[in-house]
Amino acid sequence: MRVAAIDCGTNSIRLLVADVEGGRLTDVARRMEIVRLGEGVDRTGRLSEAALARTKKALEVYAAEIESSGASRVRMCATSASRDADNAQEFRDMVRGVLGVDPEVITGDEEARLSFAGAVAGLAAEQPYLIVDIGGGSTEFVTGGADVSGAISMDIGCVRMTERHLHGDPPAPSEIVAAERDIRAAVDVALAAVPAQDARTLVGLAGTVTTVVALAQGLPAYDPARIHHARVTYDQVAAVTESLLAMPVAERLALPVMHPGRADVIGGGALILRIIMERAGQSSVIASEHDILDGIAYKLVV
Repeated sequence: MRVAAIDCGTNSIRLLVADVEGGRLTDVARRMEIVRLGEGVDRTGRLSEAALARTKKALEVYAAEIESSGASRVRMCATSASRDADNAQEFRDMVRGVLGVDPEVITGDEEARLSFAGAVAGLAAEQPYLIVDIGGGSTEFVTGGADVSGAISMDIGCVRMTERHLHGDPPAPSEIVAAERDIRAAVDVALAAVPAQDARTLVGLAGTVTTVVALAQGLPAYDPARIHHARVTYDQVAAVTESLLAMPVAERLALPVMHPGRADVIGGGALILRIIMERAGQSSVIASEHDILDGIAYKLVV
């Protein structure tokens, strides 16, 4: 069966068209656009007209690709920004008009479970896992082995932390301290809510983690095959985080693995990852290129 899954987050919108057979996904197409749907939501409580227009433009391209692919089932999930916004109905109406299906504005708990389902498929590492999905507006924490044992979503993400605290270019030390305090408080709540102390392997999902891991590896270009299931140490993550926070955006843009739409918020995302590793006592993290998008696709046929 050919299915199409769309994940619309605070920072990016992504498409996966895949054939599903015997519980395995075979990619037909993967796409990602930075649309920054959640721009300003933490401050205004609303999705801006500009952000909605950017998202609509990307979605129109995805809708055309889905139609030409012959996908028989389509599911779109929308996460942190569209949960928080006062004008979320406007977003839902736009999606229905372009895609022909309603977006599912999923809860943080469902987001966490979908991320887990996508991340653990094909993962050969010591269980139980602590899965962290660092998004633009929120971060999901999920623990489990064959099944989920605990899940929680916290309102810390690379866009939200940058807009809230990291205003300088590069951010001032006092701004970094304020962000660390905010992140640390949220991480401690999350780790207390799920049985994170039992986790043997930390797995990180989404663009922040994969970009940090690519930088830690010194890759000459973004290479998903070399990033997927790569393990890097806490010391490597800490060094990359310190370097990113010391760079102005123009220098980050020049890094060969950096997506242009991520350069201004990657420092906040790296800081979240570093603090999670500290507070969870994890000496390394495994990156996964498979995440909530894969989970959405899996759930279309099970």
